[in-house]
Amino acid sequence: MKPYSLAEVAQSLGIAHWQKEQVWPSSVIRGRTHYAHAAWHELSSPIDCVSHGRQALAQDDEISQAIGAAHEAFLVWRNWPAPRRGQVVKAIAAQVAQHKTELARLIVLEAGKIESEALGEVQEWIDLCDLALGQSRQLHGLVIASERPEHRLIEQWHPLGVVGVITAFNFPVAVWAWNAMLALVCGDAVVWKPSEKTPLTALACMHLVSKVLHEQGAPAGLVSLLQGDAQIGQQLAQHPTIALLSATGSCRMGRAVAQHVAERFGRSLLELGGNNALIITPGADLALAIPAIVFSAVGTCGQRCTSLRRLIVHESLIDAVCQQLVGIYGQLKIGDPRHTETLVGPLIDGIALQAMKNKIKEAIQDGGTVLCGGQVVIGVPVGHYVQPAIIRMPGQTAAMMEETFAPLLFVLSYRTLAEAIALNNEVPQGLSSAIFTQDQREAEQFISAVGSDCGLANVNVGTSGAEIGGAFGGEKATGGGRESGSDAWKNYMRRSTNTINYGASLPLAQGVHFDVKPDPE
Repeated sequence: MKPYSLAEVAQSLGIAHWQKEQVWPSSVIRGRTHYAHAAWHELSSPIDCVSHGRQALAQDDEISQAIGAAHEAFLVWRNWPAPRRGQVVKAIAAQVAQHKTELARLIVLEAGKIESEALGEVQEWIDLCDLALGQSRQLHGLVIASERPEHRLIEQWHPLGVVGVITAFNFPVAVWAWNAMLALVCGDAVVWKPSEKTPLTALACMHLVSKVLHEQGAPAGLVSLLQGDAQIGQQLAQHPTIALLSATGSCRMGRAVAQHVAERFGRSLLELGGNNALIITPGADLALAIPAIVFSAVGTCGQRCTSLRRLIVHESLIDAVCQQLVGIYGQLKIGDPRHTETLVGPLIDGIALQAMKNKIKEAIQDGGTVLCGGQVVIGVPVGHYVQPAIIRMPGQTAAMMEETFAPLLFVLSYRTLAEAIALNNEVPQGLSSAIFTQDQREAEQFISAVGSDCGLANVNVGTSGAEIGGAFGGEKATGGGRESGSDAWKNYMRRSTNTINYGASLPLAQGVHFDVKPDPE
């Protein structure tokens, strides 16, 4: 298959004309593109480092316009019946489905994912629309028993306001969809700041969504896009009109966002770093475990927040497991992700490559032994291609406490399950975890209150590849946020507790007496 180009994909998605004199728009507000020329940066593909032109960066006036337009749209949108809002999201899903292949190919070109993973990410957007459509008829509260006679106590959920969304490069479509589609059915407006590494995918998403919103008669400004760097994220965090700021990225970024939002008593929803572990017990089915380990560790070139970083293997199996993994790693097809046989594409940039090299050196200094990988791949396009690495460690060291966004897997042994769970929980992050066992007691202990302390705790499933029906997120330094399924929709709404007295007297709660009689007329 002939590798496709950005020009071809942009043309098929209808955004080619948005590039004016090699400059891509800095913002999309009220469905219109804007081109700021005060600041910009060069774009290139991680596949071959070929230039994609220049990306203009949004300026202060555009940020104010986007937030103002979103607030105006919210005042109208919140009055639309939720099922009607769900129909708009349904129409978005149909539009995305028509352009699934082209959008996936743009993800490949910008993020370096293999096409199968990129197609899966676009499908995740479509699936999330299905979930949001159903949720639009289930935004229900509670009827609560009142202790007072002739009183009714109820709980309602109302639209929240303007939702800011900051997303990372590794999932430039799915994480945006988790937030935006639920926010829309909940009655909110959305202002999106995507990663500066994947701005064209965001432009394509905005093109598809803006088209649907216009056709459906939704208020202008309901969804806006701001291209830029961390400065825009900081302004979103500090702006009092942003009712909720959902941010996906590093722990460092999340800490700064949380502080700014907390200073103004706003809400933040954080999905931050992961440092995920998988435990192999003596009775594990290795025919299941080995493929799960490989996909979790090297999928998306190790650049998922749920990527496997630490493999904790019982001492009776560690030699056999390492031998199998080294053999499979040696057969992995690394190269241009546009080719169907490729399983591992490039790292996003040279910074990621250098971070991986530095971490390998640190692990060796800590007594680790490199079993395979870590070398730059020769004979592929000019990009940042690396052989996924496995390092056997004498124990859990300082090198393993931080997340390295690369295909780097540390392996260590354990004797008792309690020891393995302690190793799983020892790191600051708490996103994803897994155990492979055929012993029900071990499985139940791992997912119990004394087991894994992560937001995701899987049994006989890898750490990566969550379904949209469950709430996604983690604890500790991962930020505590929950997105996607379950009751994550509640993040995008405000709760109102209502007491209704339909009687002729005024009893107080808790038996309080406060007798005040009005003067007779």
